Amino acid sequence: MKFNSSILTLQLLTIITLCSIQYTFSQETGEDKWGAWYMYFGTNRVSDKLSIHTEAQFRFYEVTSTFNQLLLRTGLNYHINDNAIATIGYGYINTDGSFEDIEGEENSDEHRIFEQFILKNEVGKFKFEHRYRLEQRFISTQLDDFTEHRARYRLQLTYPIDERWFLNVYDEVFINLQEPIFGQNRLYGALGYHIKSNFSIQLGYLKNHFTGINFDRLQLGVFFNTDFRKDK
Repeated sequence: MKFNSSILTLQLLTIITLCSIQYTFSQETGEDKWGAWYMYFGTNRVSDKLSIHTEAQFRFYEVTSTFNQLLLRTGLNYHINDNAIATIGYGYINTDGSFEDIEGEENSDEHRIFEQFILKNEVGKFKFEHRYRLEQRFISTQLDDFTEHRARYRLQLTYPIDERWFLNVYDEVFINLQEPIFGQNRLYGALGYHIKSNFSIQLGYLKNHFTGINFDRLQLGVFFNTDFRKDK
C-alpha cells in the first residue's frame, strides 16, 4: 500500500510538471510569430551644419496586429563634415509587454536622452557607416520607476545595385552599463529603392536576439529627407 502511494504521488507530480510545461509554452511571447516594424526616418537640413532628425516606429508582435511598441525620436544633428555627424536627442517609447493576454507582464513608458556620433567611409562601391550611441533611459512601469544606461554600436553596409536599387545590411549590439551587461543584438538585411534623391524605401528582415529569446521581424522603412536651406 505504501509502495502504491509512492507511485501515485510520483504520477501526480509528473502530470503537474507536464501541465506546467505545456502551460508555459502555450503562453505567447511573440517568439514564434512573424512580427513587423513600420518605420519613418527623416533628416531635415536647416543650415550647412545643422539638421533635425525625425523618426517614428510602430512595432507589432504580428505582421498587421497586436501592438508591441511605439517609438518617437528626434534630435539635433551637427554635421562636422560629410562623413562625421554628432547628435543629441530625445525619444519617447511606449511598450505593451503583453501578448495574447499574458498575465504578469508589465507595460512601460520611457523617456530617453541620447548622444550619438556617426562616421562614414567608402571602399569601392561599398558604403560603411559606424554609429556610436549612449542612452540614458528613464523608465516607468506599473510597479516602479527606474533609470538605466546603455551603449550601442551599429556597423552598417550599403551596396548600390544600380541608380535606384540598393542593398543594406547592419549588425547592432546593445551593451548595458549595469547588470546584465548584454542587452540585445540586431542583425538586419534589406532591399532598398530610391524613389527620388531624397525619398527611399526599404523592405527587410530583422533577427532581434535577447538572452534566451529571439524575434523575427519584417521591416518596412520610409526615408524622407528635406532641405530648408535658402538657395545661395
